[in-house]
Amino acid sequence: MNKPVTEMVGHERRGSLRLQTLVRLRWLAVAGQTATALTVAFGLDFSMPIMPVLALIAALALGNLVLTLSFPATQRVSPRVAFGMIGFDLLQLTALLYLTGGLANPFAPLICVSVIISFAALPLHYSFALLAFAVSGVSALALSPFPLPWHAGIILEIEPILKFGIWIAIISMLGFAAFYVQRITLEAQQISDALAATELVLQREQHLSQLDGLAAAAAHELGTPLATISVVAKEMARALSDDPEHGEDVQLLVSQSQRCRDILSRLTSLSKEDEAHMRLLPLTSLIEEVVAPHRPFVSQMEIRVSGEAGGEPVGSRNPGILYGLGNIVENAVEHARQTVEIEAHYNDTRVTITVTDDGGGYTPDILPRIGDPFVSDRPKNPADSRAGGLGLGLFIAKTLLERSGAQLTFENVGGARITVSWPRWRMEADMADQS
Repeated sequence: MNKPVTEMVGHERRGSLRLQTLVRLRWLAVAGQTATALTVAFGLDFSMPIMPVLALIAALALGNLVLTLSFPATQRVSPRVAFGMIGFDLLQLTALLYLTGGLANPFAPLICVSVIISFAALPLHYSFALLAFAVSGVSALALSPFPLPWHAGIILEIEPILKFGIWIAIISMLGFAAFYVQRITLEAQQISDALAATELVLQREQHLSQLDGLAAAAAHELGTPLATISVVAKEMARALSDDPEHGEDVQLLVSQSQRCRDILSRLTSLSKEDEAHMRLLPLTSLIEEVVAPHRPFVSQMEIRVSGEAGGEPVGSRNPGILYGLGNIVENAVEHARQTVEIEAHYNDTRVTITVTDDGGGYTPDILPRIGDPFVSDRPKNPADSRAGGLGLGLFIAKTLLERSGAQLTFENVGGARITVSWPRWRMEADMADQS
C-alpha cells in the first residue's frame, strides 16, 4: 500500500551545488593561501619561490572573480561544471605544494579537502575521478625537487622513509575520508527521502479521513438551493399538470430534484454514521478495518483479541496507526505461505498487537536493520507475483507508529513476528489524536 509513494522517492540527488557555495570556499582558500605565503616569505623571511606562488593564487582569485561577476549568486552548477571547478582547485593546490616542499610541507593534508567536498556533493563517478586525481597529485608531491621554505642557506632534507610514511598517511586519509563522507551523505539522503515519503503517506491518509467531513459540508451547502428548486418545480407541476407540451418535462424535473434530495440525505446520514461509529474505534474494530483489505490475499487469517481488565480500549481514528498497522499486515500477507496470525492483548497499562506469518522470516543480516530506510525486509514468497518496493514500507510504518507512542520489536519465530505495543493511555480516545 506504500508503493505509489515510494516510487516517487529517488536514491541519487547529488550534483546540484550552488555556485555561491563553491565561490565562498574558493575565496576562503585564496585568503588562507595568500596569508600563509606572505607570512612565510616576509614575516619569517624564509626562502621560497614567491612569484610563482603568488601567480598560482592570483589565477584562483581571477577565476573566482570571473564566476562572481558572470553568474548570479543563486546559480546552480551541473555536476560536470562542479567537477571541473573542484578539479581546478585540486590542481592549483597541488602545484602550490609542489613548489613549496611537496610532502614535506605541513599543509599537504589539505589536498583531502577537495575529495571530501566531491564525495559530499557530486555523483560517485565524478568523486572517484577526483580521488584518483588526488592520489596522483600526492604521488607527484613525493617527487618534488623543491625544498621546504626555510632560512636562507639551509635546506631541510626529509628522509625517504619518512616521506614514504607521509605519503601512506595522506593516501589513507583520502581513502578514509572518501568512504566516511560517502556513507554519511548517503544515509542522510536516505533518511531525508524516507521522511518525505512518510509525510506524503500521512497527508494522504489524513485527507482520506477528512472526506466524510467534505461530504457533509457539500450536503449542507447544496441542501438549501436544492430545496428551493424542489419547491419551484412542484409549483410549476401544479400549474402545468395538464399542459401537453411541458407537463411531462415538469414532472421529470420534480422527480429528479427529489432524487437529488435523497442522495444528499444519504450523504448526510453516512457522515453522521461515520461520525458516530467510525471516529471512535474499539480495538477489535481497529484490527478488523486494518485486516479487511488483505483477507483475499492469504489462505488463512487468524485474529485473537484478549484482555485482562479495564474493558476494551477505544481510540480515535488515527491515520498514522491505521496506515502503519495496515503496512505491517500487508507485509505479512505478502510473505506468508498460508497463515497470518494477529493477536491483540490489553490490560490496565498496555495495549499490544502482534502480527505473525508462516513465511521464511527475516535473514540474519537484515534483522538488526529492520526499519531503516531503503532496506528490503526479506526475500519475497516465490508464489507471490506482486512487485517489491524500495524498502520504505516498514520504515514508514515504524515511523508513523512510533509517532503514536508505540514501541516495535522484530523477531523470527519460524516466520516473522512484529510486536507493536502502546501505553494504554495513548490508545484511548482523548489522547490518540495528539500524534
